[in-house]
Amino acid sequence: MIRKEYPRLENLYHYFHSHPELSGKEEKTSHRIAGELEALGLKVTRGVGGEGVVGLLENGKGPVILVRADMDALPLREATGLPYASQEIGVMHACGHDVHMTCLVGTAAVLTQMKNKWMGTLIFIAQPAEEKGEGAQAMLEDGLFTRFPKPDYALALHVDSQLATGTIGYRRGPAFANVDSVDLTIYGRGGHGAYPHLAVDPIVIASEIVLALQTIPSRELKPYETVVVTVGSLHGGTKHNIIPDQVKMELTIRSYAEEVRNQILEAIRRLATEIARAHRAPRDPGMEVTESIPSTYNDPELVDRLLPVFRKTFGEENVIEKEPEMGGEDFGLYGRAGVPAFLFRVGSVSPERIQESQKAGGRPLPSLHSAEYAPDPEPTITSGIQAMVAAVLELLR
Repeated sequence: MIRKEYPRLENLYHYFHSHPELSGKEEKTSHRIAGELEALGLKVTRGVGGEGVVGLLENGKGPVILVRADMDALPLREATGLPYASQEIGVMHACGHDVHMTCLVGTAAVLTQMKNKWMGTLIFIAQPAEEKGEGAQAMLEDGLFTRFPKPDYALALHVDSQLATGTIGYRRGPAFANVDSVDLTIYGRGGHGAYPHLAVDPIVIASEIVLALQTIPSRELKPYETVVVTVGSLHGGTKHNIIPDQVKMELTIRSYAEEVRNQILEAIRRLATEIARAHRAPRDPGMEVTESIPSTYNDPELVDRLLPVFRKTFGEENVIEKEPEMGGEDFGLYGRAGVPAFLFRVGSVSPERIQESQKAGGRPLPSLHSAEYAPDPEPTITSGIQAMVAAVLELLR
């Protein structure tokens, strides 16, 4: 069935890839995916949580399964050279959401043809704004679990830029990290660069804060806690000989445990405040958490139930346990809403490319969010649909 569907799905994938849309602006994408689901006979609701799409496939009494794909692209200028490359300058599907949507439609197509093999309700959702960490929350707040049947299980897949096609990656428990974006404003008193004693230099204060922040993971947390504190942006000043009034800093914080997350945020505020005071700053730094995505937790019982299915489908050696990752994923919000959830990885790189990259002097494989990332479409999409269909059938059995 997948082979029969694939030519149509490949055309759909090419459309998604060449017509990417940024977070919250997925108007054409959501319209296309809604039309695809309606053509399969699903009951489709548009505009859930913004551009979100919900497609219901009901087939008698039984479990309720949610299958999710994300729709948004990234602000990148594509450098793959593909014949179906992005037609939108500065916008690119560099995180595989085009594959995810294609697999969603393919899974719905196959399961629609297999209605004599299962009973229950399937909820296919196309979610907006994953890259901003806003889409899942928006759909939940718009009644995803009240306007529609609340699922017994939630499933999602994500391409993996380092795994070979034909392989499935999994992780029990924490799979993706808490992600917090923090904005710091360091205040000083501007003046002439030749007379620093008459000013309070916020660049010096910010520089000391940058170094002090690295003592949080090394000296304030237990040694086995895995965290990242990165200063990704630091802006201040306009000219060589002018001490500015303020400096802006942007940080990304990654952690797994909620108590560790809170401890890091408190430590950032304390260190920034005390360092600024030590330098006679006229006021304490401003601190704002501008983005917060909770960690994604794969329900261990659900993972253990589906692993035998994946091993039977792909072979024991092709089902690979992954290390936890510091990337963010708002799919975890569905699990936090009380639904056992599992996001698994689908290999997207040909084995030949992997072997080439592993040779001495070989070029590393492009990562997700790289302007050069290009999954191998057919085996990636086929494997994604195979894995999702097998998982759904097991849960509806």
